[in-house]
Amino acid sequence: MAEPTPRRNEPRLRPAPLLFEPAEAASDPEHFFDLESIDDPRALLARATELTLAFRAAADRAVEFQAMAAAQLADPRRFDRLTTADIAERAEWTEDYAKKMVEFGRDLMRGDTA
Repeated sequence: MAEPTPRRNEPRLRPAPLLFEPAEAASDPEHFFDLESIDDPRALLARATELTLAFRAAADRAVEFQAMAAAQLADPRRFDRLTTADIAERAEWTEDYAKKMVEFGRDLMRGDTA
């Protein structure tokens, strides 16, 4: 997994809306956010690009929340604090990555994301 990159000072992209797909559409392996029904390649490229940006923005934001949660779980003031090894196991990370995420989360919570 790549190292977390602070992005707090960058403007947030306005991603395309990610609508939940009906269960019958999600069960069809050929169906993906109705992209398969777009015949015009220009429209397909535009919508696929919107979705790509939306997924990237969602993933970046989720990583920030992971980091903050890891930092909170590792906080030595917590009576139930977890070690970085425990956090790594729960998140399916390496211990080294968990340490980096804890630090990243601490930076985010302090507002130090330069």
